[in-house]
Amino acid sequence: MSRLVVVSNRVADPRKAAAGGLAVALGDALNTAGGLWFGWSGTVIAGGTPGEGELHLQKAGTVTLATVDLCAEDHADYYLGYSNSVLWPVFHYRLDLARFDAGYFGAYRRVNRLFARQLLTRLLPDDIIWVHDYHLIPLADELRALGATQRIGFFLHVPLPPQQLLAAIPQHEWLMHALFAYDLVGFQSEADLQNFSRYVQAEAGAEDLGDNYYKAFGRTVQAGAFPIGIDVDEFAALTHGKDAREMYERMKDEYSRRQLLLGVERLDYSKGLPQRLRAFKALLKKYPDNLRSATLIQIASPSREAMDTYTDLLQELESLCGAINGDFGELDWMPVRYMHRNVARKRLPGLYRVARVALVTPLRDGMNLVAKEFIAAQDPADPGVLMLSRFAGAAEQLKDALLVNPYDTDGMADTIQRALQMPLQERQARHQTLLKNIREQDVHWWRMTFLKALGAAARG
Repeated sequence: MSRLVVVSNRVADPRKAAAGGLAVALGDALNTAGGLWFGWSGTVIAGGTPGEGELHLQKAGTVTLATVDLCAEDHADYYLGYSNSVLWPVFHYRLDLARFDAGYFGAYRRVNRLFARQLLTRLLPDDIIWVHDYHLIPLADELRALGATQRIGFFLHVPLPPQQLLAAIPQHEWLMHALFAYDLVGFQSEADLQNFSRYVQAEAGAEDLGDNYYKAFGRTVQAGAFPIGIDVDEFAALTHGKDAREMYERMKDEYSRRQLLLGVERLDYSKGLPQRLRAFKALLKKYPDNLRSATLIQIASPSREAMDTYTDLLQELESLCGAINGDFGELDWMPVRYMHRNVARKRLPGLYRVARVALVTPLRDGMNLVAKEFIAAQDPADPGVLMLSRFAGAAEQLKDALLVNPYDTDGMADTIQRALQMPLQERQARHQTLLKNIREQDVHWWRMTFLKALGAAARG
């Protein structure tokens, strides 16, 4: 059996309880035949040399964790720079926030070359290599240049924008050329796959060979949509764990006279948080029966706060929350409870379960696993309602959620009202279908489907 080598920007120990569903799923695959997980160590060396980094090896059961340090300059220009100031905003349709600094691109190539050099020393001839996300688009091309002949697959966790937006990146042709060094390129949604197909044919003159095979730059690559899921059973078990039950009972008691709306995400401009708060404010104005009743709990975990765009967003959210509470709040009722900190994963299911409505309304998202976690945590006898942005990748699968346009403030307010008043029978029917969907295409299905496709992909 071939060994699986997973490559991602950050590495997690799949044995630890704090590890997310993705780490657990990849850990299952790595443990099967003994695998290698390679990526950045998370350590930044203040006086280090650009393009150089020490390799660290650690055993996690049968899995080897291999990590590389980055110097401060590479971290600033590769990670904060090209990855998160160019690729992240453009891939999330935000050209206005992109910073096309020429120095960023050099660091992006340099770090991918560093990773390729360090990884090559650990590879076996029959390894299957699975590379994850936008930080590492050129990794296969760098490995091929060093002589690697193994099967290599790539999965993009974030959206792929349409041709016109992608072409705004000065190095867009180089990025797409690099993708053709993979044997299989996977996307979250059919919409992303269509964007890839249109781009490579229009910009790179790719030949469509059928079955999602494309030939360009003298190479052939297969592409596909592989929507990522969650470990439904694992998350359901968390829901019945001690921490989640305590959270559920405490919140249920404290908010016994309220209807809870819930938002949980990282602090990021792609998540549509200001738009959501404005919609909640419109709800209170248009439907005054929700005064002293509806309460929005919004958790926005810290994320990339060294970047100015995130500082600006934090200030905007704090201002909006203060204005809503000031305009509508009473001594015994605050409309918005805003938390800018992390909540332990073991406690989140209890919070999901007590919420009447989950507001999952990103402006653009590759998938959004919070939507699926909310479904898994619900009581089938009295489930909450999922309100989901049509611009999240999850919307392709979760059609029985209430789909909304996060840019439509009044429309969002009307849909929140509909969710709050939805009859039990309709809530149960929607939840039953949604739960069936996330069980059929869970994280294990995602992993096995991708790896099966990679193993069967024609070489070229």
